Amino acid sequence: MRLLHTSDWHLGRSFHRENLIDAQAAFIDHLVATVRSERIDVVVVSGDLYDRALPSVDAVRLFGEALRRIRDTGARAVLISGNHDSMARLDYATELIDASGVHLRSSLESIGEPVLIDDEHSGAHGPVAFYGIPYLEPEIARHHWHLEERGHPAAIGRAMELIRADLANRPKGTRSVVLSHAFVSGGDPSDSERDISVGGAAHVPASVYDGVGYVALGHLHGRQRMTETVRYSGSPLAYSFSEEHHVKGYWIVELDATGPVSYEFAEAPVPRPIARIRGRIDDLLTEPRWERYTGHWLQVTLTDPVRPVFPMDRLRERFPHTLQLEFAPEGGRREDEPTWARRIADRSEPDLVLDFVDWARGAPATDEERALVERAFDEIRAREAAN
Repeated sequence: MRLLHTSDWHLGRSFHRENLIDAQAAFIDHLVATVRSERIDVVVVSGDLYDRALPSVDAVRLFGEALRRIRDTGARAVLISGNHDSMARLDYATELIDASGVHLRSSLESIGEPVLIDDEHSGAHGPVAFYGIPYLEPEIARHHWHLEERGHPAAIGRAMELIRADLANRPKGTRSVVLSHAFVSGGDPSDSERDISVGGAAHVPASVYDGVGYVALGHLHGRQRMTETVRYSGSPLAYSFSEEHHVKGYWIVELDATGPVSYEFAEAPVPRPIARIRGRIDDLLTEPRWERYTGHWLQVTLTDPVRPVFPMDRLRERFPHTLQLEFAPEGGRREDEPTWARRIADRSEPDLVLDFVDWARGAPATDEERALVERAFDEIRAREAAN
């Protein structure tokens, strides 16, 4: 059986106000062509199908077209919801959709109940069991399963217990694939993933997935190999300038009678390359070495000691796709001093609120106030996930 592992489509997302729906349609074209040319049997999509819980009409239409075209190739599709998706909305009518060969798993109740898909050798090897672990909001999972511990390790640990229990009742040697939307310890994030640290510990160890054949991860936007059989495909498009060096695409995984035997990465098309450049504005506008960036989407950092007049207008004469402009005057902020965006990149939403309380009041929040802020964010996340 041949699998195509993809994730983090974020249909409907823009890139610094640039509409990406045409670029997303192009990667769907490429994905469908790859499914045909590589003789893919099952496409697995590990969450963040949309960019928000209430996606745009264009995003919904493109998603529907993508599923129809995948099925037209003869391949099956297994998908889970991510932290950008609405778990409840994607769970709608899944029993009816299953009959079409498209299997959406977006509820806690379905965890531990596999989608069984035969391959051309199923008479000898048996079907492959696909288990979906959608993004699990920790507080919702904790109450649903009456867990004592808070956080993602406890929630995903319980989900994997259910999966292993189901596998134990199946014929010995049953091949298994798990789809999971989570932040695995040691993974390299970018600036475009939404923080999921509210609700206890955010990271889960790769060992939590032990005991299954292949784990198709979603959430982090760069392709990564956590172990030989636990991998992120990354997003098929770049959604932040921190992804300028990413190679985008999909994992193609081949299973034999015992499980995965080969892994190949198929690169996806780049609608427009992205880059970050820096220097004085006169140098950027005149030096030939910058000519190769005229077709890129750019983040430009100007180092002029004095802020230039109308810098964006001037830059766009040479670099028409400049999208973001920053200033780091020479002799001002140190080269190694992080920008504001980088200083807050690893801070959770509650921590940012508590930082503001400390700044505004001149004294840190009390333990009671900290618990109140964290509980408020837990309730917001739970309400968003349930709608």
